[in-house]
Amino acid sequence: MSSSRLERLRTYNAFIRGLDPELAQEGVDVARSTPVPESAGPAEPGASDVVQESIILRTTRPVLEIRENETVLKFEDQADSAIWTDRLTKAKPFLDKAIRAVGRINLQGARLDWVGTGWLVAPNIMVTNRHVAREFAARRGDGYTFQVGLDGPIGADADFLQEIRNPARLVFKLVRPLYIEDEPGPDVSFFEIEVTSGNARLADPIALATEIAATQNVATIGYPAYDSRIPEPSLMEEIFGKTYNKKRLAPGGITEVRPTLLLHNCTTLGGNSGSAVVDLDSGKALGLHFSGSFLATNYAVPADVVKRLLDKVRSGRTGRVEAPRPAPLAAAPAAGRVPAPRIARSAGGSTSITIPLTVTVSLGDAAAPAPRNVRAMPAVPADGGDGAVGGDEAVAEDYRDREGYQPDFLGDGSSKVGLPSVTRAADDVLEFAFEGDTLTELKYLHYSVVMSRSRRMCFFSAVNIDGNLSKKSARVGWKWDPRIPKAQQIMNECYGSPPKFSRGHMTRREDPGWGRTASTAKKGNEDSMHVTNTTPQMQAFNAPIWLALEDYALQHAREDEMKISVFTGPYFDRRDPEMYGVRIPLAFWKIIAFIHDETGKLCATGYEMNQESNLQPEEEFVFGQFVSPQLKVATQVSIRSIEARSGISFGRLASVDPLAGGEEGLGEGLAISLEALEQIRFVR
Repeated sequence: MSSSRLERLRTYNAFIRGLDPELAQEGVDVARSTPVPESAGPAEPGASDVVQESIILRTTRPVLEIRENETVLKFEDQADSAIWTDRLTKAKPFLDKAIRAVGRINLQGARLDWVGTGWLVAPNIMVTNRHVAREFAARRGDGYTFQVGLDGPIGADADFLQEIRNPARLVFKLVRPLYIEDEPGPDVSFFEIEVTSGNARLADPIALATEIAATQNVATIGYPAYDSRIPEPSLMEEIFGKTYNKKRLAPGGITEVRPTLLLHNCTTLGGNSGSAVVDLDSGKALGLHFSGSFLATNYAVPADVVKRLLDKVRSGRTGRVEAPRPAPLAAAPAAGRVPAPRIARSAGGSTSITIPLTVTVSLGDAAAPAPRNVRAMPAVPADGGDGAVGGDEAVAEDYRDREGYQPDFLGDGSSKVGLPSVTRAADDVLEFAFEGDTLTELKYLHYSVVMSRSRRMCFFSAVNIDGNLSKKSARVGWKWDPRIPKAQQIMNECYGSPPKFSRGHMTRREDPGWGRTASTAKKGNEDSMHVTNTTPQMQAFNAPIWLALEDYALQHAREDEMKISVFTGPYFDRRDPEMYGVRIPLAFWKIIAFIHDETGKLCATGYEMNQESNLQPEEEFVFGQFVSPQLKVATQVSIRSIEARSGISFGRLASVDPLAGGEEGLGEGLAISLEALEQIRFVR
C-alpha cells in the first residue's frame, strides 16, 4: 500500500508544485519541520515518506471546516499554511456570502437520505447536477416532476447548515424541478426553492462569472461524503478522518478552461456533486463541480454555460446548450513527471482533506476549438486502453469453419458438458439466419456466444481451453460479427476513454488462443476480439483473482489433459443503470468445469464479481449514508444461485458443484470471498 500511495502522492504534489511554487515550497517546509510518528518508520518501508507527502498535500490542498456559515481558518493538524490563511482571510467577505448560499440536498421517502450539494443562482432557484437530480426527479411530458418513492412522491429540501458539531438546521423546501439538462449536455439541473422558511429567508444567490480564466485562487463549497470507490480507502481515512456529510470549504486552483468544461484541483469526494467553485478574488461562481479523478483533477461546468441555461429556464425557453464539445480529458501524469504549462482559456478548528475520485469525463472529439486557459496533465490513449476498432470487416461466409464450443471437450458420457440454455428470458435470445438455418449460437474458434436481443450483448460466452496447446499471439483490433446486424452489437456507444467503459472480454483473449499450429492459435485469439464477446466494464473492475481463475483451474485439471470449459456472462438486472444509451451490468458470473486431477471426476465451480462499488460514471454518485469500502475480490458461489439469478440453466453442472451440499453441510447459499486463489473449494 505504501509504495502505491507514495507514488500517487508524489506525482500529485509535483503537479501542484508546478502550478503554485510558493505554496508548494511552504508544504515542503512544513513537512520537513513536522516530526514523523515513530509508528510510521520501521513498521512499513517508505511509510515515513508517505507521511511527509501527506503533510505536503494537506498544506497545499486543505479542506476547512465551516461553522455557522463562516470558514474556520484554523489548521490544527500540523499542516499549517500561512499562505492559504492569508488568501482566505482576504477573501472572507466573499466567502461568507457564498457559503450561506450553499446547501445539502436531503430527500424524504427515497432510498437515500441525501444526494449532493446545491447552491442559489437566483432569488428562488437552486442549481445542482443532472445526476443528482435524477435520484429524485424526472421528465414528465414537457415538464419535470418528483419521482415516486417508498410512500408516494419523493420530498426534497436543502439544509444550508449541516455543519460539524452544529446541531442547528436551516431548511428550505425544493418546490419543484424546473429543468434537467439531457445527456450529453452539461451536467446541470435547476429547482425552484421556497424563499422563506419560518422566520428565515434565503441567502443572496452567488453571482455567475462570465469571464473565466485559469487561477490558483478558488475554493469549492460543498458536502463531501465517504466514498467506497476510492482505490485506497485507508488513504482517504488517514487524511480526511471519519467526519463526512458536513459543509466544507476546499481551496485550490483552476488548471484549464474549455468551452464546456473546467478542470480544477480543489479536493472533493462524492457528495461534493453540485458544489460551487468560487473565485476568491471576486466571490463569483466560476463553475458547478460534477466529478473528479483520484489525485489528478476535478471537473466542473463553467459558470457561463450555467448562466446560458439559467437564462433559458427563466425565460421559459429551455433547451440543450449547443456549445462546442471539448477534447478528451487529461489523466494523471506518469510517476515523477511534472507536466509543463500549456497555454489556452465552527468551533473546533479542525482541518481535513478530501481525495478526488477516480472518475473522469470525456465530452467531445478532437475537433474542439482551442481552450482558453490550459495547464493539464498528460492525456490517456483515446481508446481507453482496451484496443482500437479493427480495420477490414469480415463477411458471414468467413465463419463457415468455426465449430464453436464443444460439449464433449472434457469427455463423453458423464463428462459431457452441454451449452447452457437461457430459460427465464428465452424470447430475448437473438436469432439469426446463417447458411439457410435459423440459429442462436454464434460459433467462433473454440468458443460460442449467445446474444440478448434487448441488451445487445451476450447472455453468456462459453469456451473450451486446452492448456497444453496454448500459444501467445499479438492483439488485434475489435471486430463486428457480420452474421448479425450491427444494430444488435455495441461497438462504440459506451466504450472509450474514462469515464466511458472498457470493452471487457467475457471469454478471455488468451482462452481460445490454442491449437496444434500457431495459425490456429492466432485465429482463436483474433476471434476473441469480436464485440459480441464484450460487456462494459470499468478498468478497475477486474481484480487479479478474477483474471486468474482459468489459470488456477487448469492447475487442478487432469494433469495429462489440462483442459477446462469456462462459461462467463453478465447478470441482467432491472437495476442496471443506463449510461451512454447502454444499460451497464453491475455484476458478472463465471463457471469453470474440468476433470479434477485428484478425483478423476467432473467438477464445476461458480464465481461472481460485482462492479457496482467500482462503477465510475461520468458523474459522482453520492450516498446519503455511510458506505463501508468493499474489497475488490471475487466470490465463490453455488452454481444453483447463479442459475437462479441469471435465468440460465447449466444442466448437470450444479450437481457436481462442491457448494451444492454434502457431508460438510455446505448450503446452496454459501459464498466464499476470495482474497487468495487457495481459498477456492474444488471438492466437497
